[in-house]
Amino acid sequence: MQEFDPRRRTLRLAPRLLTAVAGLAALGLGWKLLAVDVRTPETAPLDAAQLAVLQHKAFAGAEAQPGFELPQSVPVKVRPGETLEGAVRRAGVTAEDARQVVGMLQGAMDTVNIKAGMAFDAAIAQRRNQRGPARLIGLSMRTSPSSTLTVSRTFDGALKLRELEEKVSDETKVACGEMNGSFYESVANVGGTPAVISEASKLFSHKIDFSRDIHEGDRFCLVFDRKVTESGRTIEAGDLEYAEVKGQRFYGFDRDGKRQFFDETGKNIKGFLLRTPVDGARITSTFGARRHPILGFNRAHKGVDFGAGTGTPILAAGDGVVLEARRWAGYGNWLRIRHAGKWDTGYAHISRYAPGVRAGTRVRQGQVVAYVGSTGMSTGPHLHYEVWLNGQRVNPIGAKVPQGTVLSGGELASFKSRKGQIDRMLAEGGAGQSSADTPKLALAELKSEAAAKLR
Repeated sequence: MQEFDPRRRTLRLAPRLLTAVAGLAALGLGWKLLAVDVRTPETAPLDAAQLAVLQHKAFAGAEAQPGFELPQSVPVKVRPGETLEGAVRRAGVTAEDARQVVGMLQGAMDTVNIKAGMAFDAAIAQRRNQRGPARLIGLSMRTSPSSTLTVSRTFDGALKLRELEEKVSDETKVACGEMNGSFYESVANVGGTPAVISEASKLFSHKIDFSRDIHEGDRFCLVFDRKVTESGRTIEAGDLEYAEVKGQRFYGFDRDGKRQFFDETGKNIKGFLLRTPVDGARITSTFGARRHPILGFNRAHKGVDFGAGTGTPILAAGDGVVLEARRWAGYGNWLRIRHAGKWDTGYAHISRYAPGVRAGTRVRQGQVVAYVGSTGMSTGPHLHYEVWLNGQRVNPIGAKVPQGTVLSGGELASFKSRKGQIDRMLAEGGAGQSSADTPKLALAELKSEAAAKLR
């Protein structure tokens, strides 16, 4: 047996051998993991725009962090006199979370001079035991019609700022449907914008009384130009190209530098006078003899009354020059416009005149010239509307006013060409397409969608 020598180091092979084997195993495992990480993906690489969209979606659908439920979207609007940090805190998170997210936003926007009403969506996760404050997972805020800022919390708890800029393109929108409620509500439900709906309302006011002639289920179609984001949200409406209500069809056509509307034969649909000089008003009293509601005896009613709220805009029934804008006995505030061919229109009981409207002012058909009121001998806010011919009052409903012009020659050929284009659009897209609204914070379903695209 070999003698023990205390000056020599003891050689212990077993521990060293075990250490070497463990090291080789760890190296092999690390190599396998590394090989998985760097494996070439089977799908085509995403461009920058696609990545930005997926990042934006993935943030909203982030999985719950340890101890927290899945995040929920909480819409918030800044109140008068409130700071952005205070508005974020109202979502139910801690002061530290609110301070962090506002600090992150400072690099991309003015977080001090904010206006009341500014809106954002916060993704908030509640604690599983319902004890303690919720946690801010992310925040999304639209900073312009086509851009959105998002702040999201990564799995290690850090906050990350992203800016999503959508491309804006020009397109022609076909919006068709059936009446369900008011004309405004019905058209808005299929993507019509307020500007387009207002233009169409004025267009049909020559032919249709919206308070009496429109019924549930009546079909309509509008074709209009618009600027739209990648998500399908309209940020600006352009020209109205076509409008149809109850089978009446009008096509837009530029003539003499102005957009005008013609029927299928090329006849200008612009009547000499509007049938209804107040949008959406209802007739409360017609032309003829009646018992006066204040005087109490029968008296000729020499116009038509339209019931509407105080301040409702009154439109000029036709092109012309203001003849009178003054107080006139029981009519209260009175306005009279002289049109071509010895035709006049009168508007009574108005609350105030539109800026710049006075005797001698030239006005255009559909222009706001005054506002509904209850001045003079009146029992409530309404418009008393009169039509005069050769100095004599005539029934506004039955008056036979002059018709519009008719296209011919080269103008008619150009119109028919444009009409053909519109008709093809209607045949291809007449079923109607709804316009996307401002995107909200999506949750788990968006994350799964983003993950599927990244696989």
